[in-house]
Amino acid sequence: MNIQCNDISYHVEIVGQGEPLLLLHGFTGDYSTWKETIQSLSKRYMCIMPDIIGHGQTDHPNTKQRYAIEEVANDLRNILQTLKITKAHVLGYSMGGRLALTFAILHHEWVQTLILESASPGLATEVERLSRRQSDGALAERIIREGMAKFVDYWQGIPLFESQRLLAKDVREKIKNQRLTNSEIGLANSLLGMGTGSQPSWWDDIDSITNPVLLVTGEFDEKYCRIANEMKQRIENCDWQVVKQVGHAIHVENPEKFGKIVSEFVEKWRV
Repeated sequence: MNIQCNDISYHVEIVGQGEPLLLLHGFTGDYSTWKETIQSLSKRYMCIMPDIIGHGQTDHPNTKQRYAIEEVANDLRNILQTLKITKAHVLGYSMGGRLALTFAILHHEWVQTLILESASPGLATEVERLSRRQSDGALAERIIREGMAKFVDYWQGIPLFESQRLLAKDVREKIKNQRLTNSEIGLANSLLGMGTGSQPSWWDDIDSITNPVLLVTGEFDEKYCRIANEMKQRIENCDWQVVKQVGHAIHVENPEKFGKIVSEFVEKWRV
C-alpha cells in the first residue's frame, strides 16, 4: 500500500497479524530485504515494512532537507497513525537502525521495544561529523556521476560487506538486483540528508531510553561490536547478542537465527 506523509508517498508492505513490528531496512535496501526474516516473524506479528524515503517504491525528492532523519522519524509516526497503531516493536538495520533509534528518542511513546541491528547513535564529535559529511558528499556526487550500476559494484565490494562473499551466488545476485532498483538521486540525497555525518549525535541521549533495547551485531563486524559494547553500558534496559560467523547484515547472512533472536526478545515484552 501507499501512505501519504506530508509531501511524500511511502510504499509500505504489511505481512502477518499480531502485535505490530516495524522493520526499517538499511541504505540501498528496501522492504524486500526482510523477506527471509519475516518468514517466521509474520506468524506471530504484524510486520510493517516501509521503503524508507529515497529507496524502493517510496518517493525520492530532489531536496536533501526532506531526508533529514528527524523528518523521516516524523513520517514513521504518521505511518503508524494512519494504520491506527499507537505502539510498536521497532527493528532497524544499519541506516534503519539509526532511524529506529531517532524514532525511539523523539517519539518514545510509540515504541514498545527497540531492536538495533548493526547500528549506532551517530558520531560523537563535530569534527567526526564534518569529515563524514565530506566523504558522504563525495560519494553522493559519485552516484550521480557514474550511475547505479557502477555504484552498486563499488558498494558491494567495501570491507563492511566482505563476509557476504561467502553467501551463495544466487543470494548475492538477488541482493545486487534489489540495490539496482533504487534511484541515483534517492541514494545520493539519503547520504546527504540522513547520513551519519548529517544526523544529530544521540550519544548523550541514549541513557534516557527506558524502552527495552536489544542490540545485535555480527562476530566479524568488529566496529559495530565496539559500538554496541559502549551503547550497552549507557542504556539501562539493554541486552546485546553477538551472532557467530556473520558480519554486518545478520538478517541477510543468517535470517533464521536472526529471526529467532528477535522473536525471543519481543516475546519477553509482549503487551
